[in-house]
Amino acid sequence: MKPSKDISRLIEIMAALRAPVTGCPWDIEQDFSTIAPYTIEEAYEVADAIARNDIDNLREELGDLLLQVVYHAQMADEKGEFAFGDVVEGITRKMIRRHPHVFGSEEARSAGMAKGMWEKIKAEEKAERRAERLARGLDPEDRGKGFLDSVPVALPALTRALKLQEKAARVGFDWSEAEPILDKIEEEIAELREALAKGDTAAIKDEFGDMLFAVVNLGRHLKVDSEAALSGTNDKFRKRFHYVEQALDTSGGSLEQASLDEMEALWQQAKGGG
Repeated sequence: MKPSKDISRLIEIMAALRAPVTGCPWDIEQDFSTIAPYTIEEAYEVADAIARNDIDNLREELGDLLLQVVYHAQMADEKGEFAFGDVVEGITRKMIRRHPHVFGSEEARSAGMAKGMWEKIKAEEKAERRAERLARGLDPEDRGKGFLDSVPVALPALTRALKLQEKAARVGFDWSEAEPILDKIEEEIAELREALAKGDTAAIKDEFGDMLFAVVNLGRHLKVDSEAALSGTNDKFRKRFHYVEQALDTSGGSLEQASLDEMEALWQQAKGGG
């Protein structure tokens, strides 16, 4: 087996890894649920490579993510459900359908994306999915029957909060401006303080979640993506803490030996330097 730029070679490798008796014991025992966490992890690593502007690493991480798609498709193929080619056909059909102003007739291309066309296309796709599921004897509502049930549960919590709020906003369930949300956040903080005073663990968790949800809502109104904003703050914290670590090391000290006051003084220096 030799490396190749042809996707069929990767499919062959995955099939060999999953082959009974001759395959890899670890790969053989996996299923959709055990592989799903790796799929999510690889997507994050792609995003990390992009954030670091590391093109070489991006190429590698995209390969790892592609392997996840091939892995899931191979397991589905073994069950007689669908194969990798079906995945490709499905997404190509979707892209062609969703861009009539690019792939449609000359008249459609010249007209551009008409108002309401996107919603019409999505409705058609939903109807098709419903018909396919009914034909297979499945619940036609693949993600539940509620208006918000189409928002995936597996999304990171901040991202899911944003998606839930965005969808609710489509039917008018939303604040008209950002200012009242600040009042809501203060209200949630007050309720959190009350829960803390009572020592109610369950209430503390609940009120803390409400506060985070309100903060995400504020970010949405400010046109700030909460996930991206927190990611930036995480990186800023890491850099400043590393400054503290390096400064202590230069002076012959260490994180373990330094007092909180010493670390705080260096932290302020790090903030001053950006």
